[in-house]
Amino acid sequence: MKILVVEDELKLAEYLRKGLNSEGFVVDLAHDGLEGLHLALECDYDAIVLDRMLPGLDGMAMLSALRSKKTTPVLMLTAVGSVEDRVAGLKSGADDYLVKPFAFSELVARLQVITRRGTATADQTTQTGKLRLSDLEVDLVRRRASRGGQALVLTAKEFTLLTLLLRRQGEVLSRAVLADQVWDMNFDSGTNVVEVAIRRLRTKLDVPFEHSLLHTERGMGYVLEDRSTL
Repeated sequence: MKILVVEDELKLAEYLRKGLNSEGFVVDLAHDGLEGLHLALECDYDAIVLDRMLPGLDGMAMLSALRSKKTTPVLMLTAVGSVEDRVAGLKSGADDYLVKPFAFSELVARLQVITRRGTATADQTTQTGKLRLSDLEVDLVRRRASRGGQALVLTAKEFTLLTLLLRRQGEVLSRAVLADQVWDMNFDSGTNVVEVAIRRLRTKLDVPFEHSLLHTERGMGYVLEDRSTL
């Protein structure tokens, strides 16, 4: 799933991004309400984690503006925890409300609940928590991948990398994007961590099969797509 986290506390925002990445989520960050609203309206997210107290545009105002355009599930995350405040947040269009401090496992569970609600009318692939491309299937719930009915034995990073590529299939992702989203690191042209991981993933994903799904666009990055019928 692709998640937008709108949080002005930088350490907490990074903590959430790292934790959600490790759970297989693709995460974008915004540190104020105006930036968050722009991303929320311009991009498609499975859910938004939204702090209530934000600079520029507070969380309630951002939520109100968002709800006039989109129904993306929103989990309010805030230190303001009175009953009145929670009720106000829910009435403003939040799907759930989690008070700081919180357990990360609870946040993940709540995100899974509100995204299931949000996809009640979505296609069967989304409803079952599975992503597919050609004969490749990734089960996001069980964190398993298979191709042509054969299980792919992947490391945690390989699974996260495959999930990111599959969620954005057909889109060329640069090494910088992959380094940031999968390894939470600024891209260093002197490191080959991305290339090594891609090579290992390709060995498991493509080598044993008739046609390749993972392609290299020279000088640009990598893309996952089925070109067998082109």
